[in-house]
Amino acid sequence: MAQEYKLKGITSLDLQPGEKHEVEVEGLDAKVLLLNAAGKTQAIGPRCTHYGAPLVKGVLGHNGKLTCPWHGACFNTTTGDIENAPALNALPVFKATERDGAVYITGDAETIKAGNRKPKFKCKVAGAPLSDKVVIVGGGSGALGAVEGLRELGFAGPVTMITNEGYLPIDRPKLSKTLMTDLNKLQWRDAEWFKSGDIDIVQDEVVGVDFGGKTVKTKSGQQYPYSRLVLATGGTPKLLPLQGFQVLDNVFTLRNVRDAENISKAIGEKGKKIVIIGSSFIGMELAGCTSDGNDVTIIGMEKEPLERVLGEKVGALVKKNIEAKGVKFYMSAGVEKAEPSTSDPSKVGSVHLKDGTKLDADIVILGVGVSPATEYLKENSVVRLEDDGSLKVDENFSVVGLKDVYAIGDIASYPYHGPGGDGKYVRIEHYNVAQNAGRTVANHIVHPNLQSEFFTPVFWSALGAQLRYCGNSYHGWDDLVLQGEPDQGKWVAYYAKGETVVAMASMGKDPVMAQCAQMMQLNKMPSKSQLKDGLDVLSLGPPQ
Repeated sequence: MAQEYKLKGITSLDLQPGEKHEVEVEGLDAKVLLLNAAGKTQAIGPRCTHYGAPLVKGVLGHNGKLTCPWHGACFNTTTGDIENAPALNALPVFKATERDGAVYITGDAETIKAGNRKPKFKCKVAGAPLSDKVVIVGGGSGALGAVEGLRELGFAGPVTMITNEGYLPIDRPKLSKTLMTDLNKLQWRDAEWFKSGDIDIVQDEVVGVDFGGKTVKTKSGQQYPYSRLVLATGGTPKLLPLQGFQVLDNVFTLRNVRDAENISKAIGEKGKKIVIIGSSFIGMELAGCTSDGNDVTIIGMEKEPLERVLGEKVGALVKKNIEAKGVKFYMSAGVEKAEPSTSDPSKVGSVHLKDGTKLDADIVILGVGVSPATEYLKENSVVRLEDDGSLKVDENFSVVGLKDVYAIGDIASYPYHGPGGDGKYVRIEHYNVAQNAGRTVANHIVHPNLQSEFFTPVFWSALGAQLRYCGNSYHGWDDLVLQGEPDQGKWVAYYAKGETVVAMASMGKDPVMAQCAQMMQLNKMPSKSQLKDGLDVLSLGPPQ
């Protein structure tokens, strides 16, 4: 039952626009975030519902949007609703009242203590026409965003999610960052949650789509009719077409929980020689989380790890973090073959480089990228795949040339309208992008006449310290502005094309990424010249 609670130490609601304070609630072991958003002062839950980041350290724009300082989740502070991934639960909102030199909030004690609220999801579709049926192929971040978005927006038609993963949608980034395998900790929602929303979850593999007849066919021989189809099948890890890598045991890729289980089992009691081929994010994260008690080596083609995305200078900074964990690097290297172990010829024993170097290996992990998982469409004469195997979509993620079909996540090439994008097509393999795309699709299904809003791509990575990144450099950059104290692990890197800043990365400088994400969405990023002159983006105040 809602009642009034006094806020400790607060005497007035006279806050400036964008001002926010985390305050204790008297009589409860709880806090709220008191803020002035768009001229209205009220209280909301104080922590991001994703990983619990303190929102008092986030960025509150004049438009009332509050962005988490860690991973880019964004909330509407008027309603508490989710604006951007990766948060799934919304924030509770409490009315604030000033009286007799004190400030009170009105709310239910349990809701105040919880600090979050489950979104509207419950639904019963009995009697709903099949003409409203949505089928979602895939069970990852994009599929979850679509499912949650549909029910939150009031879609009451049948929804079927077909996934071949064998479990419910998971927090996939934890696989490479921690090798976590516990489904109780990985799955975002339990079976009862999906049941409450009358979501039909099918564990099967889609092998074909009849776009004319609007049916999906699965490996088990079942057919599922749809009125709208959402393709969210993610990516397939690439293999090395070189001697030994496709026939020897203990050569792994990482995409799902079974992969993580297999790697963990092979590591066993540690003391293993682990060779990781690929110096991008998956390889670097795996090196960091397996380095304790093991001898880990990374092989990379570039001069510095992550050079393609972050550049040589920033790649060298990140490399030092991973080297501090005892990881060794062989960069500018080419792989020739894998040889079997002398003690067990069925397993890998060494990796050979083109320069003649031999690296002993008990375990090899391939982190050489992913391809769009669209094999089930390659023989389909109705659909056209791009050269990389992706599907071209529009701003609503509708597949170009197909009616009532959407594609999201790793399989979608979409027109990018962020800084420097100019509507050119990009394919971005980010967890947040997939989930936001799923929500965009849900919104278009429910409100087909509304224009979809641009969202800033955000990702993060565990690289000895937390890397934050927003924007997009898919079509390149030609200059780098590095601010901060790189030697102390506190820096911000801005990637520019001409005078336009197209992306940024940071370590130890929160909430700079959150500030930039909002400014990019508003098309208000400072120029390269301003940043070279030493401008601190946080000095600009709340984005507007």
